This record gives sequence, structure tokens and C-alpha cells, in this order.
Amino acid sequence: MPTFFSMTYDKQILQILTAVGEQGIGVQQLAKHVYNLSCTLFSQPDLQEVHRYVQQYLLRQSKSAQSLIERTERRGYYRLNTLNNADARSLMLQFREQQADEPAGQEPEKPKVDLSLSLFD
Repeated sequence: MPTFFSMTYDKQILQILTAVGEQGIGVQQLAKHVYNLSCTLFSQPDLQEVHRYVQQYLLRQSKSAQSLIERTERRGYYRLNTLNNADARSLMLQFREQQADEPAGQEPEKPKVDLSLSLFD
């Protein structure tokens, strides 16, 4: 697998783990999210390869108590290690700031009425 995709997958994994928060997410669900984020009109990665990469990444990044990612109490679930890792805490703070910047409960803009003249009237 080219390093470009692995760097992209790494960022996507951290983004998803940041979004799910303390409850964590299962390996299968995480792999599906990464797969869906990686699919484009011109390329579609193999789901099994993405799952294998996500699984290996989580295993590598959750080896010690100070790792960026930790296992949860549920088997096969992972989350960011916010208690023992400063990088994980900063990722969570950045995510919370981004959510606070987005207007909550704001209605989407209504389309403007087209006041142009029609050629076919």
C-alpha cells in the first residue's frame, strides 16, 4: 500500500476517533468509516485491505499506557487515550473548538427566489 494512502488513513482514523469520543468505536465500524471516506469517483480501495490496515494501525498505536490510542473495556473497541497522552487531549480540544464554532440548530439557508426573466414565456 502506498505511503500516501497510509498517511491519509492515519488522519482519517484519528479524526473518527476524535469524533466518537470516550465511548470508542469498534474496529469493523472504524474500517467502514475510513473506507467510505476514501472512496472517490475514480478510485475505490479494497475494504479488506482497509480493515487490515486499520486493525494493524490500532494495534501498533495502543501498545503502551502512554500511547495515543487505547483499548476500551469492550473487546475490539478503541478510543483516544486522553488520560495519559497530551496529543490525544489536544486533538479532543481542537475537535470541541471546531464543534463550538459551527452554529448549532441553525436552519439551512433557504434558496433565493429566481427573479430572472424566462425566455420561454
